[in-house]
Amino acid sequence: MLYQLGLMLTPVFGPFRLFTSYMFLITAGVTLAFFLTLFLLPKSVRFLPRDRGKEYAVQGGAARGKPTGSGIAFISVFVGVSILVVPFSLNQFAIIGLTYVAMLTGFFDDRSEHAWSEYLKAVLDLGIALAAAAVLIGSRSRIWLPFIVGEFTLPVVPFVFLAVVILWLSINSTNCTDGVDGLSSTLALLGLMSIGIFLYFVVGHTEISGHLLIPHYPDAANWSVMTFVLVGCLSGYLWYNAYPSEIMMGDAGSRAVGFFLGVTVLIARNPFLMFIVSTVILVNGGTGLVKVSLLRFFNIRILHSVRFPLHDHFRNMKEWSNTQVLVRFSLVQILLIIVLFGIFLKVR
Repeated sequence: MLYQLGLMLTPVFGPFRLFTSYMFLITAGVTLAFFLTLFLLPKSVRFLPRDRGKEYAVQGGAARGKPTGSGIAFISVFVGVSILVVPFSLNQFAIIGLTYVAMLTGFFDDRSEHAWSEYLKAVLDLGIALAAAAVLIGSRSRIWLPFIVGEFTLPVVPFVFLAVVILWLSINSTNCTDGVDGLSSTLALLGLMSIGIFLYFVVGHTEISGHLLIPHYPDAANWSVMTFVLVGCLSGYLWYNAYPSEIMMGDAGSRAVGFFLGVTVLIARNPFLMFIVSTVILVNGGTGLVKVSLLRFFNIRILHSVRFPLHDHFRNMKEWSNTQVLVRFSLVQILLIIVLFGIFLKVR
């Protein structure tokens, strides 16, 4: 909205061209999203369901009774601020709508008296992922890979399969990581910040992408603005979710954030970015999904001495505190982002 307003009013009054600056839109989006989330979350508490606790998790009863499902508040802020500051295309409208749908599936589960079936949630995830793949299938089917110069066009079926796997894994890994105060949101925040910078300064920049022998995508900056709006929302949420937490995002937040994080990887058109921006999330939550799936469907036991999500293993077996888990997991993610991006971008 601001971008279009700037285009219309700049001929009348020159300073309005500030509204067409992506850096201004990113700054405005982050700031507005942060303060709106900071203001609205406490107001929403009386409308939120209460956490049921997780009997199978380490310290799973500690969260019982706390307000949860606050994703409905900060994802609503994300939608509203994005409409205001993002130079929208039809694809972006569709993705923001699917992000809201992902949030609603989590919120209805949060407020349900009994947790929804894993199979029901898996089917819902599949439907959302297929819809997102259909939205992005156009130019996004051209991908690039690490260590190789140039692009490759994926046929429709392989692209849809790849997109669904990335989105489903991102949704569920992020959801599984949401078990320590501030952990899932901090790791997602680091991932979104890094890929937002990548979209704006690398694939969204003609000269830098050319220097690094990476394809340039003119619409990457638009997606970067939206990504940083979610960074602002998560920052506002973390204000209340820092240990000891007052408010929890629930499935409403983790599923929507995981979905959008997966979308940004598809926007960057390189599936291997998932292993850079979400390394700890994938290892912490995704490995547990693989372990359970192999046992349930193929009766194959792996890593039987390791408890998943991995943060439970370190709290239970290594006696790490919640703060130690948060700080150490976050430090590992920061180091991996720096090292892997350095290798990923320069070794070509």
